[in-house]
Amino acid sequence: QVQLVESGGGLVQAGESLTLSCTATGATIPINGMGWYRQIPGKEREMVARITDAGTTNYAHSVRGRFTIARDSGKNTVLLQMNNLKPDDTAVYYCYALPHWGTWGQGTQVSVSS
Repeated sequence: QVQLVESGGGLVQAGESLTLSCTATGATIPINGMGWYRQIPGKEREMVARITDAGTTNYAHSVRGRFTIARDSGKNTVLLQMNNLKPDDTAVYYCYALPHWGTWGQGTQVSVSS
C-alpha cells in the first residue's frame, strides 16, 4: 500500500518562501501524476497544483505565478516551491499520487503571518 510523507512546512512571514516535499513509497502500481491539495479547518480540501507523468502542470488560480510544482519520477517525489507567500496560503498541505487516489499523508502545516 502506498504511503505518502509530506515535509517542509513551517511558519513564515508574508512574502517569504517555502519548499514542500512529498515522497511516495510502497507503491506496487507505478505512480503517474502527483500533486498537492490544501485544507483550512472547516473548509473543503482544494487543489493547489498537479503534475502529470509527462510533466504537464496545472495550478489553482490563487497560486499561479507564485507556486511551482516539480517531480522527480525516479524517486516518486513531488516538490512544491512556494514564493511570495500570503496569509491566505495558510493551510495544511497534502500530496497525492495517482492512481492511488484517496490515499493521503499526514500533511504539513504552512502558516503565513502578515
